[in-house]
Amino acid sequence: MTPLQFTALDWSILAGYVGILAAAGYFSTQRNMQNADDYFLASHHAPTWLVAVSVLSTVQSAATFLGVPDNSFRGNYTYLTSTIGALLAAWFVAKVLIPKFYAIGATTVYELLEQRFDVTARRAAGAMYLVGRIFASGARLYLAAIAVSMIMFLDVEPQHIVIASFTLLIFGLAFTFMGGLNSVIWSDLVQVVLYVGAAIMVLVFLLVKIPVPLPEIVDSLTMSPSGDKTQIIDWSFNLTAPFSIFAAVTGLVLLNIGNSGLDQDTTQRLLACDNAKHGSRALYASVWASIPVILLFLVIGSLLHIFYERPDLMGSDGNEVVQTFQGEKITVFMHFILSEIPPGLRGLVTVGVIAAAAINSGLISMAAVLINDFYRPWKEQRGAASEKHFILAGRVTTVLLGLALFAMSILCYYWQRYSSLPLLEFVLGVMAFAYSGLLGVYFTALFTNRGSSTSVIAALIAGFLTIVAFQGYVVDTLGLPVAMKTIAFPWQLCVGTAVATVVCLIGSQSKSVTPSIADA
Repeated sequence: MTPLQFTALDWSILAGYVGILAAAGYFSTQRNMQNADDYFLASHHAPTWLVAVSVLSTVQSAATFLGVPDNSFRGNYTYLTSTIGALLAAWFVAKVLIPKFYAIGATTVYELLEQRFDVTARRAAGAMYLVGRIFASGARLYLAAIAVSMIMFLDVEPQHIVIASFTLLIFGLAFTFMGGLNSVIWSDLVQVVLYVGAAIMVLVFLLVKIPVPLPEIVDSLTMSPSGDKTQIIDWSFNLTAPFSIFAAVTGLVLLNIGNSGLDQDTTQRLLACDNAKHGSRALYASVWASIPVILLFLVIGSLLHIFYERPDLMGSDGNEVVQTFQGEKITVFMHFILSEIPPGLRGLVTVGVIAAAAINSGLISMAAVLINDFYRPWKEQRGAASEKHFILAGRVTTVLLGLALFAMSILCYYWQRYSSLPLLEFVLGVMAFAYSGLLGVYFTALFTNRGSSTSVIAALIAGFLTIVAFQGYVVDTLGLPVAMKTIAFPWQLCVGTAVATVVCLIGSQSKSVTPSIADA
């Protein structure tokens, strides 16, 4: 594979992207901030439609941009089934969690646990989130840096990975530092338009490159030698299949409850609306909007299958697809970008990767947890502090967290090379590891009178370790049944949540349940 050079046209498109984001950031920071809610929750005045777009942007990533096409290239459209789990989870979060968060005036989702148990439980859940988010967002930054380095510098040398990571970090900080969540959600709008627009342009480019009409393309996919590549529903009860219909209505529901209701990164946006009803509407809208976006990337993967694996349709001997680049494993979409995308479109796709990899959401959510769940209570115990102080503290914390993510991305680069552990696979799924414990804790808090701060901590640890026990390197090291390695992550999450719930239920209630929590 001979990668194509980044041209002056591509650089100009990248510069235009910077200019658009700068304008969006400037106009979104004009509101005068009076208190921490203005910084962390956009004063509860964010439009419902904009919050929906921001949530959509938050759940997408460079892994989605590059990985979903790979899913349909090798398989079919069963990944789309995950939206069933997302819709069911949205109903639960909208009916149960969002009203409770608004009822207590929460800035972070973990304040609910202080109402139910005590401040120790709140901080334990917040700490679990922070650990997971630093690893997950750091890995997201690393993956995007690899892609950007390949495209712009035509290599994956350490110095170029550092430059790419730092550039992506600056993009994230620039539109978070001053404007807080209000700036983030407006920049999210720009990001969604850009990466979806880039994907549409690639789709059109592929349709032009494939020399057969669309009906013939569809027929070739439905009657592929490897099976129907347009299949959406997998009715098999197979514990190794992550996107079967049974996984969708069990583990994927749990995953999405964790993502939209217990993960500050997403839920913070829903709390930026003026009331619970509008927050719920934004959540539903984001899930419905995700369906055509996911389908877009799945179709790209199908067309890449035609382009690379159907020479009979391409009128050639076939196009070679190489899924390694200087020792780095890459997706088929990444290979296509490196070897086939022409100047101009190449720059636009690079912008799409950067947009999908935006880390500003992770920065503002982690800052909210650190300030409101840890720093503010500590500070107020030692004397009164102005709201301006907490706004400044939020900005300083954002910078420090950005540097932590940058360090994590660099650590991933070297750890991947010198460790026998499948680091990236572990790190990208680490939020699911955190979710199992959080789900068990919240189910106990919401639906029972059991639990204590001690059992909350134990449940968070037990849920995390249960998911870890399914990982291949742990199974091999501990001599566990080999079949555990093949169990798909939705089923792992079911087991982890069950274990965490049982552990949390062991604790006895140490104080009366707050009426707003028990009755909401």
